[in-house]
Amino acid sequence: MWPRIDGLRSLALGTPGELRARLNSLVLAGAKTATAGLTDEYAEEGEELEHVGERLALVDDHDAPVGVVEVTGVDVVRFAEVPWDFARSEGEGDRSIEEWRAGHAAYWARVGTPVTDDSQIVCVRFRLVSARG
Repeated sequence: MWPRIDGLRSLALGTPGELRARLNSLVLAGAKTATAGLTDEYAEEGEELEHVGERLALVDDHDAPVGVVEVTGVDVVRFAEVPWDFARSEGEGDRSIEEWRAGHAAYWARVGTPVTDDSQIVCVRFRLVSARG
């Protein structure tokens, strides 16, 4: 299970270190309003998918809250069918859906969960509710 903070599920973006710090900065700056996960990760952690209206505690490497986001949309799609408007809303600077797919496939391969075109991706959209630090 994911850690709970003040009754909220935590949202730990990327991997600890430089990547998580960069992604959190993008959320806090309002540039990142979405994130993608694998349905397999939810199953492994015994977690349900997020739901619209749910608030999540955005956390740093030490599970300390840096902000709160509210889920505005959740879709599950094949990796090959993640839409460009979603990928762009991740705010990570990808210039095309192909670049987004290559970067995310490389990331998931690095963390030991390689994806195929048929892998089920959880596309979560959110808005920043508050920043705390």
